[in-house]
Amino acid sequence: MQDYINIDKSDDCIELEFYIEEDKIMAVGEKIKDIVKEINEFVYMNGADWGILLDFYIEKNAPELIDTYEVDAEAGMYAAVFENSPEGEKAAQAMAEIIISLIENEDKLIDFVSEFKDEIDWD
Repeated sequence: MQDYINIDKSDDCIELEFYIEEDKIMAVGEKIKDIVKEINEFVYMNGADWGILLDFYIEKNAPELIDTYEVDAEAGMYAAVFENSPEGEKAAQAMAEIIISLIENEDKLIDFVSEFKDEIDWD
């Protein structure tokens, strides 16, 4: 697993934590901000903005995951909370793999944002 992703299991839930203040993530976030600034100058790529982007990506590319988690976004972190079950664990792992794939294949993420920037609800 990458330094910017953690899956934390408790009795109540499974939480996927995506640390967006890591240097690599901040650099990707700056590129995304540059792409979308013409349509929304208030996109900062904080936890909420990453949540909006990841939800949109998952709806388009892994819709089976969209109803398996709730978002808990903060300024420096995005978290997806899953139920503590075998299905929840599988969904959290699948989402972690999606995030890692997008960050490690940055061009794929940048191309996606460029293509869909007008459809993503950045509010």
